[in-house]
Amino acid sequence: MNNSFGHLFRITSFGESHGVAVGVVIDGCPAGLFIDEKFIAEEMSKRKPGQSTITTSRKEDDIVEIISGVFENHSTGAPITLLIRNNDQRSADYDQLKDIYRPSHADFTWEKKFGIRDHRGGGRTSARETAARVAAGAVAQLLLKQVGISVQSFVSQVGAVKINKSYSELDLSITEKNAVRCPDASTAIEMIRLIEEVKSKGDTIGGTVSCIIKNVPVGLGDPVFNKLQATLAHAMLSINAAHGFDYGDGFDAITKKGSEQNDRFTTNDKNEITTTSNHSGGIQGGMSNGQDVFFRVLFKPVATLQMEQETVNKQGENSTINPKGRHDPCVLPRAVPIVTGMASLVLADHLLLNRTAQISSLKK
Repeated sequence: MNNSFGHLFRITSFGESHGVAVGVVIDGCPAGLFIDEKFIAEEMSKRKPGQSTITTSRKEDDIVEIISGVFENHSTGAPITLLIRNNDQRSADYDQLKDIYRPSHADFTWEKKFGIRDHRGGGRTSARETAARVAAGAVAQLLLKQVGISVQSFVSQVGAVKINKSYSELDLSITEKNAVRCPDASTAIEMIRLIEEVKSKGDTIGGTVSCIIKNVPVGLGDPVFNKLQATLAHAMLSINAAHGFDYGDGFDAITKKGSEQNDRFTTNDKNEITTTSNHSGGIQGGMSNGQDVFFRVLFKPVATLQMEQETVNKQGENSTINPKGRHDPCVLPRAVPIVTGMASLVLADHLLLNRTAQISSLKK
């Protein structure tokens, strides 16, 4: 089982939903980075359960314990181990699922692959695992801030309700001012109303999270197998319930001609080479071109419904389930910091890898 991600800035996560804890080991973080525990806690608070009426009611403080790799608030160059203890498990809620396969979950595939399954809250396949990613991603963000790179995500669509503005027209500073994390106030109200309506019926709904990365230097990413968009897609599609990824104009470009899609080069008033548009989403030839990098991640509706569903048990006999656990009616609000965290891990890794691109970089 592969539980690691990244090359030079590399993480390995561990733990299960109803185990003692979840956590992550960060390898390759340069020494001397100020580890801002307050900032890490702020990022964790965006993902933690029980934060509003449109998320799961499970209560976890998600306090990050730094076990190793940090001395006097700075990274030492040694592996950084971050631990997040589980405090509000209700494993008895899952007893009825011990011998039953939940529709669209990993129950069946996991058991067939490994021959054993932790049925309590999904075990290792639970979204609880993503707490470790957010913690590691917060450290990656601290690294990116050293060179002025910022990463920000937001909910751009819930069901059929979506923002009808370009990302440049949005005030991203208001993203955290509503429960759904949408930077358009009127659209946020509609989104919340839709989620509450779906929740009242015991159902769930999906949508998209968008991410904008600013101040990205030219050249992050490698041609062929380690393209920037490829590693971003890998990171995003490894998140629970993520079912789609596009960058720049993405699938919207299907109806455009090449003459409409190309980003023409020009020079700005500082005599720097830039482009007149950004249909490419800041990436050309697999490498960043200096423009804002932006992409979308599609999340499917949460598979656990608060209603009776037909399924089969281990013996293949017809059965029904009516889950008693606490679940999100829409994963999007809590997915925002996960997308930010994973994008930050990708950028931090490429930033370090880029130091090996030219011999002149090594001489500096």
